[in-house]
Amino acid sequence: MRPTAWTYFSTAARFALLEHVRNRLALVLVVVFVPLWISLGHAVVDSHEVRFMLRATHGTVTAHGNDLGNITGALNAVTLIVGFMMFSVTFRAAGFDRRLAMAGYPRRHLIAAKFAALVVVAAVTCAYATLSVCLYWSPRRPWLLALALACGALTYGGLGVMLGALLRSELAGMLLIIMTSIIDAGLQSPLANPVADDDVIRYLPSFGAMQVATTAGFRDAIPLPYLLLGPLWFAGALLVAALAFRFHTRDRRNTFADG
Repeated sequence: MRPTAWTYFSTAARFALLEHVRNRLALVLVVVFVPLWISLGHAVVDSHEVRFMLRATHGTVTAHGNDLGNITGALNAVTLIVGFMMFSVTFRAAGFDRRLAMAGYPRRHLIAAKFAALVVVAAVTCAYATLSVCLYWSPRRPWLLALALACGALTYGGLGVMLGALLRSELAGMLLIIMTSIIDAGLQSPLANPVADDDVIRYLPSFGAMQVATTAGFRDAIPLPYLLLGPLWFAGALLVAALAFRFHTRDRRNTFADG
């Protein structure tokens, strides 16, 4: 009997999730690094009030420095970990995925399975990070904070898949994700950058997620346009990854025959 589309998708998704479960370093990072980063942000950062411009609400916000540090730390932790997990799984499975595709396994089901695995990983990691933040203080809208973290995780997860499909060096991919996340979070934090509302900041990958997360912490608004920036970054990264995957798994028989 010919396999159905669901059989193709569910089989690929199951193996994608198993690859994440086998990545013990990433699991340790999720369990230990997320609460550790958030706890250090609360304990070490000065609790004095900080006044800054929040573009998502078109107004200024005054917040305790350690609460703001919690949000920055949570977003930085989930983007780093999810980006690392998606890059690692995509990079290590690249050869196997290519062989599957060239043997006739539908490419779209392989890509959809990676997307499903990314959503599961992002949802679990962001729910855990939100609970860790809520141990220290109460954001105005915890569910919106979780959604903002998920948008940032999707953005970096998409970047991880894209780099995994493009690069041939695991070290280069890891460094790119780490450096991008450090620059991204550092430039947007009012604690580290007094001009964090500069126009250039809006082009950073997690700009939308940071704006929504900060709004969720200190205001009652729901800045929907900023919430959509993360999925846009994700869609762009996934498109590049799909094109790279299609290029690497193209049928070369005609090329060899012509040669």
